[in-house]
Amino acid sequence: MNPKNHTVRVGISIGDFNGIGPEIIMKSLADKTITDFFTPVIFGSGKLFTYQKNIFKLNLNFNYINDASQAHAGKLNMVNLVKENSTVELGTPTEESTKMAIDSLEAATEALLKGEIDVLVTAPINKDEMVKMGFKHAGHTGYFEEKFNKKGLMFLVTDDLKVAVLTHHIPLSQVAENISKEKIKKQIRILNQTLIEDFNIVRPKIAVLGLNPHSGDGGVIGNEEIEIISPAIKELSDNGIMTFGPFPADSFFQPEKYRNFDAVLAMYHDQGLAPFKTLAYEEGVNYTAGLPFIRTSPDHGTAYDIAGKNIADPQSFTEAIFTAIKIFKHRSEYNDLMNNRLQPRKMAVDNGIDEDLPEDSEA
Repeated sequence: MNPKNHTVRVGISIGDFNGIGPEIIMKSLADKTITDFFTPVIFGSGKLFTYQKNIFKLNLNFNYINDASQAHAGKLNMVNLVKENSTVELGTPTEESTKMAIDSLEAATEALLKGEIDVLVTAPINKDEMVKMGFKHAGHTGYFEEKFNKKGLMFLVTDDLKVAVLTHHIPLSQVAENISKEKIKKQIRILNQTLIEDFNIVRPKIAVLGLNPHSGDGGVIGNEEIEIISPAIKELSDNGIMTFGPFPADSFFQPEKYRNFDAVLAMYHDQGLAPFKTLAYEEGVNYTAGLPFIRTSPDHGTAYDIAGKNIADPQSFTEAIFTAIKIFKHRSEYNDLMNNRLQPRKMAVDNGIDEDLPEDSEA
């Protein structure tokens, strides 16, 4: 497949329809020329979206299909999971809206695994309500890790700020015990490869934040930096991964500092996401890195407080769509490059020639 000639099929799960999910999805797709850039495939309900598009006075026409494999380029495709009317209570999660959020996510993920869509963009869900209905994960990341049988990395991105987190949705009281040298090294290797493969950065520079205030102040405020974080950074640096730190988190997120690096690894959720969401207001995208498939989402939640008021800003969702497309094309080009690069090497080895050895060297 040549990504330059491929119209990327973007699967979209609708999240909780009593939040702002359908609104930001439709606003992101409202431009008549949008299908020139990609093929949208929404996993939802035609009657639900028709009802909501009338609330928001949006002029959209959907191509209703029963399966993602039936999607047409040039159209707004809707996999019609539910053909009955839905009871909409904007601003309030219900069993019905939660069930559809789960069904939409599962159907979209199945289509991704079957190759019927190329990337997946997920609208905001209500994690608590989904767990109550039997959903086993405290967020999208754990769900995709189980589905794809591979550990992922929560990675928040804009063009000039990229923040990953070492620990995901766990209580603050459990953060320290979930930090280890091996985990830091593993996550930074994933992060480094993601920057190369998915963001086209040849020699990434990665900053690592300390866990404790002032990065422990030389052991006065904790020893994790001395005993765990710094040794991990040194081992990675000795092995060619450009890793720096640990830096005090309270002073790191100043433009003249963070812009010296291609990405940042924070030790826990709020340490990284609080400054990211402040700096990347409405532009940030949540990307689950390190997985064999591409999934992005906006960096905000269901926003029940503004649901139905026609004031939700679709920018982060739109950014999530185009970030997923960009990553898909970068990854496809990288894989093509690696495959083509390995062919002459394999031929040389098959013929008893090690092309990496100087001519006067002995094997």
